[in-house]
Amino acid sequence: MGKRKQDLGDVPMDGTKASGDESDDDVEMVNVDFEWFDPQPAVDFHGLKNLLRQLFDNDAQIFDMSALADLILGQPLLGSTVKVDGNESDPYAFLSVLNLQEHKDKPVIQDLINYLKTKAASNPSLAALNGLLSQTPVPPIGLILTERLINMPSEVIPPMYNMLMEEISWAVEAKEPYTFSHYLIVSKTYEEIESKLDLEESRPQKKKRKAGENAPRFFFHPEDEVLEKHALCSGSIEYTHKFDEGHSDSKRAFQELGISTNGSLTLIEAAKFEPAVKAVTEYLQPSA
Repeated sequence: MGKRKQDLGDVPMDGTKASGDESDDDVEMVNVDFEWFDPQPAVDFHGLKNLLRQLFDNDAQIFDMSALADLILGQPLLGSTVKVDGNESDPYAFLSVLNLQEHKDKPVIQDLINYLKTKAASNPSLAALNGLLSQTPVPPIGLILTERLINMPSEVIPPMYNMLMEEISWAVEAKEPYTFSHYLIVSKTYEEIESKLDLEESRPQKKKRKAGENAPRFFFHPEDEVLEKHALCSGSIEYTHKFDEGHSDSKRAFQELGISTNGSLTLIEAAKFEPAVKAVTEYLQPSA
């Protein structure tokens, strides 16, 4: 089922907003016609499963991604996919929400709750989240899962969040279990690290960070930085499964430093979710 076809105009295909400081030669612009759809079990299972694996990165192997995809596809009137080649094509992006309390007895959600609780307990900035997940039963937290292909423009995100709020409102009116106390957004961040290749080639070393100084934290998705400003708590988490040191060099996307990815958790109180989405919409609105 199609939702709303939206023409975002010319958009940068590197997944970032084009700034006034960039020349026309720096960013390739192309006009793409995006279409939003309800999640569809008949066509979206494999594409959604691949995006979920991308979202959970190193730790995707911990969870039953097939079961998680089925849960999302089992609520077809909530959430969205974005496609560019029609209804039968694979989704390029998706956004959905799952009620942790409603699905608490399902094995994949039990695994997720235990995982998120363990990770939150390891980061003092996520103490509020750890407290909520330690309750029995777990509160009606809306777990927001969203991911997109790396070259998708961030401008596709505001319509997905706005449609989600509208759909949640309709579901609540219909007495369905989508009255949430909080929203928990799962995402990813990364840190730049000294390249192992550079060290092996004996290049001059850059100035190292002082002891105890944290590495700068970067966002894969620009909306995450906006959402964190409205959060009850937020922070990065280390993945359980880690690659060896040299793996970061495979992610040296045209830069001198390698990157190391981390998970990211953002907890927003229900009353502050609409203002957060409004702020994201204003920040990522397509350029005139």
